[in-house]
Amino acid sequence: MGGVTRIISGRAGGITLDVPGSGTRPTSDRVRESLFGSLESADALDGARVLDLYAGSGALGLEAVSRGAASADLVERDAAAADVARRNARKVTAPGAAASASVSVHRAAVAAFLRTARGPYDLVFLDPPYDVTDAALDEVLAALAPLLSPDAVVVVERGRRSPRPDWEAAGLRAERDRSYGDTTMWWGGP
Repeated sequence: MGGVTRIISGRAGGITLDVPGSGTRPTSDRVRESLFGSLESADALDGARVLDLYAGSGALGLEAVSRGAASADLVERDAAAADVARRNARKVTAPGAAASASVSVHRAAVAAFLRTARGPYDLVFLDPPYDVTDAALDEVLAALAPLLSPDAVVVVERGRRSPRPDWEAAGLRAERDRSYGDTTMWWGGP
């Protein structure tokens, strides 16, 4: 494995997660801690139906489950990364951790998953790999829009030099953004 990370807080806080050896870009603990502090302040976690697109290890969706989300769908195309996400989901949902939540790992391309997905989702994370173009990301946001609950929060994580997602073309609205070193988090919603 390429390294380890952990669930920062909540019912599964402290559980170590495996990270795929290559092909993913895990969100640092520092960035996740700040992101989830903001999500808790916005009351976006308790009972949320979460969708983690380009999930990698599943750390974002699993952190949400640990902090009170009702369910999480983790979508990852890479077979090795999807296997890691499944192992991590078993750790987080084990009795004594966050067992009351359901977690499903879907080995699928994001666009294919969205064509058959059933919403609504309350909280969505998109942390696409570098090779996902801006146009492809905009298409994913457009496909995602009809699957969102009225008060949904969508968080897109990209490199700081990446252009802002085209929220308006997807029928969504931009809410805020924040940079952490080389990473920027853009928030949007319906």
